[in-house]
Amino acid sequence: YRKGRNRVLLKIALLQIQSEGSLEQNMKKGIESCRKAKQAGADICVFPEMWSDGYFIPENIEELQRLSIDENSAFVQKFQKLSKELEMAILITLLEKHEPRPRNTAILFDRFGEKLYKYSKVHTCDFGDEARLDAGDDFYVAELDTAKGMVKVGTMICYDREFPESARILMLKGAELILVPNACPMEINRLSQLRGRAYENMLAIATCNYPETTEDCNGHSSIFDGVAYLPELPASRDTCILEADGEEGIYIGELDLEMLQSYRKREVHGNAYRHPEKYGILLDTKVEEPFIRNKLEEAL
Repeated sequence: YRKGRNRVLLKIALLQIQSEGSLEQNMKKGIESCRKAKQAGADICVFPEMWSDGYFIPENIEELQRLSIDENSAFVQKFQKLSKELEMAILITLLEKHEPRPRNTAILFDRFGEKLYKYSKVHTCDFGDEARLDAGDDFYVAELDTAKGMVKVGTMICYDREFPESARILMLKGAELILVPNACPMEINRLSQLRGRAYENMLAIATCNYPETTEDCNGHSSIFDGVAYLPELPASRDTCILEADGEEGIYIGELDLEMLQSYRKREVHGNAYRHPEKYGILLDTKVEEPFIRNKLEEAL
């Protein structure tokens, strides 16, 4: 890391916007928001979780299926074309049509309009409405070509954040930046999780939430750059480079890619001193029953 160098900053736009209640209205608002982000210089746009229907999961299965859309839908194709038009990467989110049940999905398009990956939420909230959705199968990382340079990008969605394995797998696959669509209150503990995931994996995490006008959401979209130590500083630094308030808006954070990549080459976290041969229990599906299940059995 060189002091006094010319900084090249990757601009990440977090679209902390309120759903308008329909696919067509959300498409229109999403397009307008992407255009505003581009005007502000954004290289990447991130939507909140399941933007196509504003994170609505009806109990009626027929209605749920009706609301779901596939990746070839006009909605998704519009954002694919928009990414090329604006020369800006877009992570669009949707309730995806899937058999036997829909999925909570994010698709990343690069600035050339190419699909880099489609990720479906692995850790669905099966204790709530998401029990009516199918979980994803894997985590994906792709090289994203931006005007500010190449960056290896992956995605996790909301509740994935609660599991350190999500970010760790993405790190092991090479991720330097994790984009996180979200739909829940981002209070101190959840923000601390994101800070911790960024720190322990030496990567940046950009989370986009719905504003406080959305039920059970409160804004506070954030970016943690993961760089805790710099040679010229006597102590650690705050890795939070952006935290929004609760209001609806487009929030843009500037990620110093060279600083992050240099940090990853010299510091001791992430993959440097792991002992994977000692982690066998992490793959054991026969460990003690989940705590919550034990508590339910006691109550009965």
